[in-house]
Amino acid sequence: MIIALNNKCNLLKDEFISYQLELAKLTSQKSNIILCPSTPYISMFNLENIELGSQNVSKNDIGAHTGEVSASQLASLNVKYCIIGHSERRQELYETSDDINLKIKNLLEKNITPILCVGETKQEKDNAKTTSKISKQIEIATKDLTQDEKSKIIIAYEPIWSIGTGLIPTIEEIDTTLSLIKELLPGVKTLYGGSANEENIEYLKKSELIDGYLLGGLSLKPAKLQIFINKAEN
Repeated sequence: MIIALNNKCNLLKDEFISYQLELAKLTSQKSNIILCPSTPYISMFNLENIELGSQNVSKNDIGAHTGEVSASQLASLNVKYCIIGHSERRQELYETSDDINLKIKNLLEKNITPILCVGETKQEKDNAKTTSKISKQIEIATKDLTQDEKSKIIIAYEPIWSIGTGLIPTIEEIDTTLSLIKELLPGVKTLYGGSANEENIEYLKKSELIDGYLLGGLSLKPAKLQIFINKAEN
């Protein structure tokens, strides 16, 4: 099982130091845990029980791109995974699927595993556009990639209407979407994200297509995260 922790834009320096001390106590029998901290803290990562990820990467490589962080730089910091196409970046920073396609290519070139986020809005869900929305996101994001390259991507299904709301889709809805993703990209691992927590994990476990979870708010609460891991693995 894959459990990816997305800290988003949270924690001050001293808070992150204390947070890492708590994460060092996490125990897991079956899970590959990945921490994606805010960019300033990537170089402070020092955990042995968790792998390192990034929340973003530039669509450009090293050069005159003020404020950007390249795949080459991430690789030099031993980053192994990178979240790409999160809905917050699509909405707040107008990141397009074409941008995401370039980012994925840069990551794969540096042997960093992309965690590609896809998902629909409430309006799209209500208008039965989930399938077309996600199909289009995947089609453009993986444009010009070989089948071998596509198989190296992890897909995180995050219904936009579920993120931070406490609402989650039915198991049938989740399985329908994950089945679509696995049909479009044979062999890929699929994560679920969107208000997953230690209270609803027993319900989410009913899906046999979920290969892991992308956690936002819960990632900042190590004690509850341990409960989540214990329930997810048993």
